[in-house]
Amino acid sequence: MDDAPDVQRLAGNWKIADTTLNVPHPYEDGMAEEWISTLKPNFDSEERATFAVTRTADQQLVGAISLRINRPFDRAELGYWIGEPYWGCGYCTEAAKLVVRYGFEILGLNRIHACFLERNPSSGKVLQKIGMSNEGIARQHVRKHEKFEDLILYGMVRNEWEDA
Repeated sequence: MDDAPDVQRLAGNWKIADTTLNVPHPYEDGMAEEWISTLKPNFDSEERATFAVTRTADQQLVGAISLRINRPFDRAELGYWIGEPYWGCGYCTEAAKLVVRYGFEILGLNRIHACFLERNPSSGKVLQKIGMSNEGIARQHVRKHEKFEDLILYGMVRNEWEDA
C-alpha cells in the first residue's frame, strides 16, 4: 500500500491509459489502493501474478508487470505498464524476461502470450527482445476511446524459451 501514491501518479498519466487496455483514466483517489488490495488474493489463487517493477538502486516504483494465468491450458497473458519518466530505460524488457522465466520455471506454463495496440510499437519491441514471435493481428479487436483498434499478438511456448 505504500506504493499507492506512486501507482496513482504513474498509471494516472494519460499516455499510460491511452496505450493500455486496462488502466483507467482518470485514475481517481482510492483506485490504486483498490487495485493493490487484489494482488495477493489473485496471486494466492494463481489467477494472476503481479509484480512491482522497481529500480535496483533505490527500489523506486517504475511500473508493474503481470501474468494473467489460465491454469486449465497452462498458459498466461503477459501485461505491463511503465511510468512515462522511465520509458526507454530497459526496465520493461528486464522485468519481462524475469517474469517469463518465472512463468515457465516456477509456474510450469507451456505458453506465454501478449498483445498490444498497433499504435504502440514500443511494446512490441519489448516482446521481440524477450524472444516472443509475432503471431498475427486481431483486426479491430478492441474499442479504445470509441474507436476500434487492431491488436498485435505475440507469443512463446516453453520449448522455444528453453532453446533460447
